[in-house]
Amino acid sequence: MMQLDFERLRSMGLTPALANQAMACAAQLDGAMPLAAMRLAVLHRETVQLHDGAHEHTARVLPRLARALAEEEDALAVGDWVLAAPDAHGEHWVHARVPPQTRLVRRDADGRRHPVVANVDTALLVMGLDADFNPRRMERFLALVQGSGVAPVIVLSKADTVADARALFARMQTLRERLPAGVEIVALDARDAEAAACLAQHTLPGRTLALLGSSGAGKSTLTNTLLGAARQDTGAVRESDGRGQHTTTARSLFRLPGGACVIDTPGLRALRPDADEARVAATFGDVAALAPQCRFRNCTHREEPGCAVREGVDYDRLRNYHKLLREAKRDTMSALERQRQVAMWKARGRAGAARAKAKRGIG
Repeated sequence: MMQLDFERLRSMGLTPALANQAMACAAQLDGAMPLAAMRLAVLHRETVQLHDGAHEHTARVLPRLARALAEEEDALAVGDWVLAAPDAHGEHWVHARVPPQTRLVRRDADGRRHPVVANVDTALLVMGLDADFNPRRMERFLALVQGSGVAPVIVLSKADTVADARALFARMQTLRERLPAGVEIVALDARDAEAAACLAQHTLPGRTLALLGSSGAGKSTLTNTLLGAARQDTGAVRESDGRGQHTTTARSLFRLPGGACVIDTPGLRALRPDADEARVAATFGDVAALAPQCRFRNCTHREEPGCAVREGVDYDRLRNYHKLLREAKRDTMSALERQRQVAMWKARGRAGAARAKAKRGIG
């Protein structure tokens, strides 16, 4: 027995495609259960907060579902649609996850995948125009989003800290020269009510936005502005480096007054996108455009003579490109291949140390 009030759930971001997926999932479960489609709003260690378009419910995930997701190296994420039902004691349990339409996933240092958010239409990549401004970090956020089906929008917050319009234009131009074609850039003061108007085309009814960026970039401040109320705690940034104090500690989904949803996320200390080589290449369109002009067809853009990429691409940007490519290649390796690579680098390190000793006449 499936309860699905589409009009009510549309304000939570339910689409016809997701509704059909939910009905298909329900058909595979026990038809006697009073299943309801709900959206995951907050993910805690032991419980989750679900929203059915009218009320929030605290629920637990069935161990069977948690094990099935873990076996697939997967997990629930804020923004997921799930099927839940109350037990005899009135406690809600999550029985199934509706396959997500879009997902943003990062990897940890060991290469394991961690979903960030699910079923998002637009990712607002927030970066402050103060000490937080870092084009290299933005390239990583773009690699996270590129090719996922989520539209990236770069939001330069703290526009009030820039001295004049000329300086602001220079910052925006620095990014535009490095962005894939068509990526939108918006500069705003996240505290100003006009910020909501600047993003109005992305907050249409039924759409979902996710705010991503480093701690202190202004994500929670912008969330409060979009909500028209101070729902998220905000804090000052350190004067030394412009970083925040991680006031936001959990991803949370909110409904906006106009019928859209927004997911606020904590600042990521380290970001390793779950991106393959093609997605990395799509993020660095200037490298791909210059590569045919290199002298050698198989140029790696490192030390080869006649490399048009090295001549035309900023050194730090090219270094970031190579680093993201290495991470992407490593993530596709098997455990044995990784062990061989580590052994190879250790052997090279020992050989280098031996050569250094020989030059100094040691040993």
